[in-house]
Amino acid sequence: MRLKKNRILTALVMLLTTVLVLSACGGEEQQEANAAKDSTNNQSNETSNESSEQVEEKDDSGAVNLYTSRHYDSDNELFATFTEQTGIEVNVVQGDSDELIERLNREGEATEADLFFTADAGRLFRAKDAGLLQAVENETITNNIPESLRDTDNQWFGLTKRARVFVYANDRVDESELSTYEALTEEKWQGRVLIRSSENIYNQSLLASIIELNGADAANEWASGIVENMAREPQGGDRDQAKAIASGEGDIAVINTYYFGNMLNSEDPEEVKVAEGLSLFFPNQETTGTHINVSGLGVTKHAKNKDNAIKLIEFLSSEEAQGRFAEANYEYPVNPNAEVSELLKSWGEFKAQDLNLTKLGENNAEAVMILNEVGWK
Repeated sequence: MRLKKNRILTALVMLLTTVLVLSACGGEEQQEANAAKDSTNNQSNETSNESSEQVEEKDDSGAVNLYTSRHYDSDNELFATFTEQTGIEVNVVQGDSDELIERLNREGEATEADLFFTADAGRLFRAKDAGLLQAVENETITNNIPESLRDTDNQWFGLTKRARVFVYANDRVDESELSTYEALTEEKWQGRVLIRSSENIYNQSLLASIIELNGADAANEWASGIVENMAREPQGGDRDQAKAIASGEGDIAVINTYYFGNMLNSEDPEEVKVAEGLSLFFPNQETTGTHINVSGLGVTKHAKNKDNAIKLIEFLSSEEAQGRFAEANYEYPVNPNAEVSELLKSWGEFKAQDLNLTKLGENNAEAVMILNEVGWK
């Protein structure tokens, strides 16, 4: 009897062991199956993610990446219009001009920038001289932008134009007293002239134009005369020169036209009041013409989306975009067929200096040297 019980017990133990083993094996197989399933799902998800990334990359592959020192809402509105019309996105990276040039230098072939957009032909020349831009041959662009307002090698193109003019106190200066940049060095203007520092690219380009038109000696004499007639040491921007007239620190200032336009239409009533107490004068109308400059852009040397970058330049130089530049920022259009804003029309037409703006960059180093020599701070 005891033997029989032992046999039964042994059989039960063996059966239980078998069940446990089979259960364990089934569990391991299920875990492996689950693991395989998870692996398949993960691979599927990874493949799906990779596909999404590829699609996203593909969708973004035609985007134009723009490095710009300009900070106008109207620029962004134009980029948005371009995207609506073409489906090409414009990615904007803003920064200081010289910092962006340094960034392009540092990034080299790895740069994502397709276009460099900045104010002043002198800065555009710096980018070209550093080997950061490339030539663009495009009939639409060259038809839209006059030869004098683009690089001689078509490495950059002017898009908006401004004139460097006089603004003066209505109650202390008569227009009949005004004539030329050179006349500002006359004794009657001693202690009355307001102008920005020698570090300002606008003044460097103005002097570079005088070097080109009148020679280095005449440019040196002019710069020296301006220093002698300054109402104060240079400080602040163009608007600050206008405000200094209102405060009685000086009687006449040298500024860019669009600053005056922005002051007249400012949301700050004090700026409007200052501007309304001033008048604008285009110098050198009987001689070499008023100095002009541009905001412009060029395709970067290592642009990944050159074709679409060129399409953006075509659009920005079109009559439609040029008219909006002029209306929003009080800048003159470079496209001769574009409409000028009513404010600019009210100032009248003017004769501009007759020289290719590339010269402003070529003469920049000499201009800076002269400014240092004469003690223009």
